Amino acid sequence: MSEINDLMWVEKYRPSKMTEFINQESAIKRLKPIIKNSSSMPHLLFTGPPGTGKTTLGIIIAKSILGDNWQDYSILLNASDERGINTIRNRVKTFARYADNREKVPFKMIILDEADEMTNDAQTALRRIMEETSKACRFILIGNYISNIIEPIQSRCASFSFTRIEENELVKHLELICGKEKIIFEKQALLEIFNITNGDLRSAINLLQSCSSLGNIDMKNIERATGHSFKSKVEEILELSLDNDFNMAREKMSALTNIYGLSEKDFLKYMNEAINRNKYKEIKELIEILAKYDYRIITGSNPDIQLTALLAEISNLRKK
Repeated sequence: MSEINDLMWVEKYRPSKMTEFINQESAIKRLKPIIKNSSSMPHLLFTGPPGTGKTTLGIIIAKSILGDNWQDYSILLNASDERGINTIRNRVKTFARYADNREKVPFKMIILDEADEMTNDAQTALRRIMEETSKACRFILIGNYISNIIEPIQSRCASFSFTRIEENELVKHLELICGKEKIIFEKQALLEIFNITNGDLRSAINLLQSCSSLGNIDMKNIERATGHSFKSKVEEILELSLDNDFNMAREKMSALTNIYGLSEKDFLKYMNEAINRNKYKEIKELIEILAKYDYRIITGSNPDIQLTALLAEISNLRKK
């Protein structure tokens, strides 16, 4: 088996040029002239839901501007792993401050993935570095929520908003992959993959590959690959919490978010749907609790801690 066939499909079918992107026409249209005239390129800020191509596009831009040796003149950091001020002062500042024109590249580039997870102190330090090194370095900042990026950084970047992949575009892309991999599929099964992943193309491709290891892409194998739908699992977690089984609810929530990759935003969305569908007698209290933790997560609080606190509060509703 060749090396390319051993790749995870999400890597095998990752776009290598802008023309291969789907559903991000507005951002691509604005970026093309910026890349063509790279000498005047500003810092860039990409925000939007996960699995919409933000990081991939950042890498494509680095390759386009820096050429074959792009890795020598750029670094990619995951800011959620290296989110503190020491990383910004040491790794980022050291790389950014020294110009290097051996290959006549216009500047070096730093791609900061999940930049919205950085602390405020780290972002403040980053803003100063962006100002001090603007002649020698360009930044591409990537995150899910623009509201978590401090305004002084936003004002120093050209901002691009990415949107979730639409149903018809995502299903069409999955059909293309199935054709190339010679896999039999049911259209309804691909639609279910869209519903489960909610427009996250990366998660959709990963789920497609997981299903393919079980045989054809059909509803039965999707259920086997996911246990059962995320929506059903979230409803089960809600029921466990209402029955005051906090430990089991927490365990199942952790599996959903950490193993299956369900985002905290989708977790809250599916819980809201379950609350409204079942019309619990505590519906008013449940919606108020949900809204509180949704706000906390959007404003930058740790998602795992907040979802755990959410379950704890729900578990207290029926205590006598």
